Amino acid sequence: MTETQEKILDTAERLIGEQGYAATSLRQIIAEAGVNLAAVHYHFGSKEDLLDAAVVRKAGPVNEARIAALDRVEQEAGEGQLDIDDVLDCFFRPMADVTRRNQKFVRLMGRIYSEGLMPQIVQKHFQPTMGRFLAAFRRALPELPEEELLWRVHFMVGAMAHTMCGPSSLPGLMDAPVDIPRRIERLQAFLSGGFRAPIAAAGEKK
Repeated sequence: MTETQEKILDTAERLIGEQGYAATSLRQIIAEAGVNLAAVHYHFGSKEDLLDAAVVRKAGPVNEARIAALDRVEQEAGEGQLDIDDVLDCFFRPMADVTRRNQKFVRLMGRIYSEGLMPQIVQKHFQPTMGRFLAAFRRALPELPEEELLWRVHFMVGAMAHTMCGPSSLPGLMDAPVDIPRRIERLQAFLSGGFRAPIAAAGEKK
């Protein structure tokens, strides 16, 4: 990647994280980055393409690390059942590592989440990785019917997005320090119990 590309992406990541995607124009990005509009169009195309590139720059290595970790866990398990905690660790640890190094990217993803752009970002950039992990979840939880497993993964994705990007509205947490890696540790422990929970019968009341 060229120095100009890095400069444009750094600026886009910072400005969108601070102001939001809708409020940040290409002209503002090029002015802050000290490049011309032609450079943005040449390297990235549209504003949407630029956002995609900013996400892929950090999320791509995270997904690669996830798959590499899962490869190791599956190799160690051989033909045996996977442990759900190992699978969750493969998924969440690389994400925790990147958030320790780059708070600007966390803010960017927070803006994407708050502006309702997360579903299309997940569809574009996370589907192959999610497909691989779905297979791993099936190996770890063979007793779960497919629909139940998919619902639990759906809940995981929603909880992850809110944990990473959504400020807490609960009294006692609103002013808590934004320690994303610690949030992820708590989320992982919570999900471990959730994936192992017994299946509730339809209409059952506790």
